[in-house]
Amino acid sequence: MAIIESRAMSIWDGIAEFVAVVDAGSFSAAAKRLGVSTSYVSRRVADLEARLGIRLLARSTRQVRMTDAGAEYYRRCTDLTAGLEEANQVVAGETAEVAGRIRVAAAGAFAEQCVAPALAEFAAHHPKVQIEISFNSRIINLIDEGFDFAIRYGVLEDSSLIARKLTDRTLVACASPDYLKRRGIPTVPEDLRDHDCLCSNSDRWRFTYPEGHQVIRVSGPWISNNGVALVAAAMQNLGIIYLPRVNLADALDTGKLVPILEDFWDRDRVTWLVYPSRRHLPLRVRRVIDFLLKYFRTHGKDQVV
Repeated sequence: MAIIESRAMSIWDGIAEFVAVVDAGSFSAAAKRLGVSTSYVSRRVADLEARLGIRLLARSTRQVRMTDAGAEYYRRCTDLTAGLEEANQVVAGETAEVAGRIRVAAAGAFAEQCVAPALAEFAAHHPKVQIEISFNSRIINLIDEGFDFAIRYGVLEDSSLIARKLTDRTLVACASPDYLKRRGIPTVPEDLRDHDCLCSNSDRWRFTYPEGHQVIRVSGPWISNNGVALVAAAMQNLGIIYLPRVNLADALDTGKLVPILEDFWDRDRVTWLVYPSRRHLPLRVRRVIDFLLKYFRTHGKDQVV
């Protein structure tokens, strides 16, 4: 019996410490999280590597990163630990405590002004949860970079992810009063070809007509992937912008920008919550996803239309 227990114990030895190092980014941070010494964590991971006969982590004086084998092992270990956590949750039922780190990738005004406050409300209800939000406009690989889920807008290109709709968002066309006084007010989207348009990630703007959607190609003197920069340029009378209302709320409410082409706005752009297709989701991730979906179903729409 002792031999069986010893063998079962050895299978798991070092895995929790290895996962903690990857999640925390260093041995010292992992030790602090686990409540043990740094040398203990280092020894446990070294023993795990020796037992497997492979190097899982590449260590330097400045950082710790996973080797290719380590990245694959981490993916499989997190799935195993998530399955174990799910088993514990089934036994504990509704009394299971929500705890641990949740890593979120997001970008843009909607994430900053709507998603972040919602996550803060969730964290307030679950004090043992640690939420880490990375605001980055690049599309990241959620599994390789260790994120639990991401907030994405528009057309999804990665079909391997599970996508849950958070909310519809309306694109609003607007410009400064001075620009419109100087250049005239467009009455149909086709008029934009004769205007200066301030572009974000695309120079093809989609509008809604009674018979369906139509794409208008535009151009202008200002291109940026940052909504704040586009709004600033529009308020300096440089041209017309076409962005979700959450980016424009203050400028529209104060009259610094005025809406145009309202009958043609694209009103069915979607913001998605996406996460890797895993057999098991940790309780903390499942709970926060359910919370966000309910949050935006009940009152999130008022913030973004």
